[in-house]
Amino acid sequence: MITCGVEIKGSEAILCLMSKEDGLFQIPDCRQIRLPLNNPNDSENIRKLQFTLKKLFEDYKVTQVAIKERPTKGKFAGGAVGFKIEAALQLIDSVQVDLFNSSKIKETLQNSPLPIPFKATGLKAFQEGAFTVAYVALSQD
Repeated sequence: MITCGVEIKGSEAILCLMSKEDGLFQIPDCRQIRLPLNNPNDSENIRKLQFTLKKLFEDYKVTQVAIKERPTKGKFAGGAVGFKIEAALQLIDSVQVDLFNSSKIKETLQNSPLPIPFKATGLKAFQEGAFTVAYVALSQD
């Protein structure tokens, strides 16, 4: 089972693919690790983003998408564009989409810490949130 961890920052979705087989985690290469939503007021751009994500999920045989949830209000609240990206992801019918809030992520990492430090993964620094949420999703099973 391949899971795609997603962290939405500003007007882009940051992706990290991860799978777990026989208790071992694997991070396959992905052709696209950032997907921007350039003009969020144009419905055609939102459809294009959704099509691109759906095609990527089909090509890599992704079965689960784990999104790092953002608060709806308060100091760290997510913006409207981010919620449009989140909705586009949630409406893809070929994958199971789950949201993980900060407390769930923290609790899971306490119970089953990351097996290696993030720097040893070879991923870009900005992918750490997506990597963590993918790990948490796979640790739930």
